[in-house]
Amino acid sequence: MSSETDLIKLYSGRILALAAEIPHTERLAAPDASVKKRSPLCGSTVTVDVTLEGGRISAFGQDVKACALGQAAAAVVGQNAIGRRRTEIEAARDALKAMLKSDGPAPPAPFDALEVLRPARDYKNRHASILLALEATAEAVAEAEAAHCA
Repeated sequence: MSSETDLIKLYSGRILALAAEIPHTERLAAPDASVKKRSPLCGSTVTVDVTLEGGRISAFGQDVKACALGQAAAAVVGQNAIGRRRTEIEAARDALKAMLKSDGPAPPAPFDALEVLRPARDYKNRHASILLALEATAEAVAEAEAAHCA
């Protein structure tokens, strides 16, 4: 099978559907924290805004400029970020990284839909873009927590 055919298979209908339906694409007017992450390899960027209440994400906004794989990951994150604690975001991020880099299990619920990105494990140049949304969200929550404690 050619690498071009493999790449076409990578962009499955489910991935493309997720990429077309990214929720919470409006930036927050007054977030507790905002973090922009960029993949140096491909130039994809994700900016995440969060507001916390009681240690959980109460409002979430994101600006996603990424390939379809990064957009699909951002869609799953956007669908599930509100109501989550930093530990849950970090667990999803770490599991996604392990799934991509060492064929680990899919991230835990509610982020288990990231399983759809498993075929991307063979495309290391796509990993950074796929991880951006969870990395930015984890960092934004950590910054918001620090601001609340200050």
